[in-house]
Amino acid sequence: MSSQASDTLRQRLEGAAIVPLAMTLLQLSGDEQLLESLRPHVRGAWEHLEKVPPELAASIRDRLALELERVAAGGAPACPVPPPELMQRMMTVAVGEAVHEEYIPMLLEHMRLEGLDTPPPAAASQPSRLSAIVIGAGASGICAAVRLAQAGMAYTVLEKNPQLGGTWYENRYPGCAVDTPNHFYQFSFEPNNDWPDYFSRQPSIRAYLEHCARKYGLLPHLRLGCEVEAAYYDEARKIWQVRARTAEGKTETLEANVLICAVGQLNRPMIPALPGLQDFAGQVLHTGAWAEGSSVKGKRVALIGTGASAVQVGPAIVDEVQALHVMQRSGAWVVRRPGIDKAVSEDKKWALKYLPYYAAWYRFQLFWAFGDGLFEALKIDPDWDGGNQSISAYNAQLREAMVRHMRRELQGDEALLEKVIPSYPPFGKRVLGDAGWYRMLRREHVELVTTDIQRVEPQGLRLSDGRLVEVDTLVFATGFQAGKMLWPMDIRGRGGVSIRQVWGDDNPRAYLGITVPDFPNLFVLYGPNTNVGHGGSAIFLAECQVRYTLSVLQGLQAQGAREAEVRRDVHDAYNVLIDNKLSQLSWSHASVTTWYKNTQGRIVTNQPWRLVDYWKLTLSAKMDEYRLRA
Repeated sequence: MSSQASDTLRQRLEGAAIVPLAMTLLQLSGDEQLLESLRPHVRGAWEHLEKVPPELAASIRDRLALELERVAAGGAPACPVPPPELMQRMMTVAVGEAVHEEYIPMLLEHMRLEGLDTPPPAAASQPSRLSAIVIGAGASGICAAVRLAQAGMAYTVLEKNPQLGGTWYENRYPGCAVDTPNHFYQFSFEPNNDWPDYFSRQPSIRAYLEHCARKYGLLPHLRLGCEVEAAYYDEARKIWQVRARTAEGKTETLEANVLICAVGQLNRPMIPALPGLQDFAGQVLHTGAWAEGSSVKGKRVALIGTGASAVQVGPAIVDEVQALHVMQRSGAWVVRRPGIDKAVSEDKKWALKYLPYYAAWYRFQLFWAFGDGLFEALKIDPDWDGGNQSISAYNAQLREAMVRHMRRELQGDEALLEKVIPSYPPFGKRVLGDAGWYRMLRREHVELVTTDIQRVEPQGLRLSDGRLVEVDTLVFATGFQAGKMLWPMDIRGRGGVSIRQVWGDDNPRAYLGITVPDFPNLFVLYGPNTNVGHGGSAIFLAECQVRYTLSVLQGLQAQGAREAEVRRDVHDAYNVLIDNKLSQLSWSHASVTTWYKNTQGRIVTNQPWRLVDYWKLTLSAKMDEYRLRA
């Protein structure tokens, strides 16, 4: 390698994160002493929590440049696959806290920590005798299609929208972005090292999903503008009959052995039943169904809601509107999230693409920082007396940090601070990333309104204190009808029983969130109790659920059967277990009112598991938990 090339390489390393660089150096050189050098300086998985001395960082970069030159010249990495004991120590140092050995196999698979560019499993040598219909072409549906193809199974994907992408097609509001770090929010079999931002915008996410659909051959199997109205299980033939309406308004019936519902929880917008809404004279928008070509420029806007979409759309439109009235029913925990408004540098992209092992360690840090590293904060300590402020000592510690961020961003405005601090503990609802929310609230033309809305009038919102807030546009950031899963489809299983008869309007239950008694060969992705409320990646969970679904189907074929139905006792015992575990977590705290709960107060959306727990539960189906029929 020339001197100029060596200098360029060393310069590139300046733009890469030091901890993943150190782990790369260890795997290339075998120098385990690096861990002891780093250990005192890493206090968490986020980069801003690392205080590595400049001289140590420079030494790591210098040595790594030399090791990379050695490998480029034909030398072999000293430790391409670290043994378990070393792997555990590396993970622990990388995130600044103890990581149990149980994470090793999961992270080898999903993070590719062994550094090998292992392709997804090859297609089956013999076609499967099963066929499948997948409803929905979002992330879960695309994942299912990829794995069905690799299993040699014939499949068709039906998508009600004119384009694929699911929630990333439907959510097009200004500021729409992923709130999970992008290098974690991606398929393990298709890592993307070219994300433009650390938390990329909707067009980038949809482009990634389109890329995956093209690369893995989904498009010829995709029917766009084809909305499923009903699905009926024919017991005699052991076939699902699916009725769908095409974009031209025609009704078609399709058949398959297997039905995979990949419509998720968040696909039908929820607009509050405010009295007088139909009389409003202005524009009405919802973040989950933003009308193409809509504009709020120069408008007086009422933003109704302060949840995940609100904290994105508000800062995105604040410079365009004449006035912005934020209608808050309850405050949200909106916290500092490193890199939330930053582009990924070219040096970082280079490191992710070309440095061996670097991307894997970077993804592991994100996994921990935005996943299981936070899980302890959800646990209610029965001996902790925190009132409505906190549920444990760790939860209280995080609360203090969150309030410090609020106070810093609001620059001492105590009246505003009192309004925005939530009346429930952290993680009672999803913790949101601050992309300028508090700075927005300080703007002169922005008002935070905490008085209840009594009714809607033609010119605006009448509050319970009699005041009229005059606006031209209502923006509902009020989420989705999450508990009414699979609605409005009419899905009928054994004996013609409807899923609505079993679940009612808002009490869905399933084994592992995936399978339901009396509905043979039906698999639900992102179904009941599979949402991750503390962080994590919906794509990670989709991969877990699809892997489990395929393992059931492979077990079905191996035993010469055509039908698999989860046993009711297995299903019921699992739901008793998760209800008990959920009662011990933050969402069950008496102060918390959330869309996670149904009208009876049962948590129907969230799971009580760490990511590693759910990964293990869905690793492979136990076929004795199913009734198999030939």
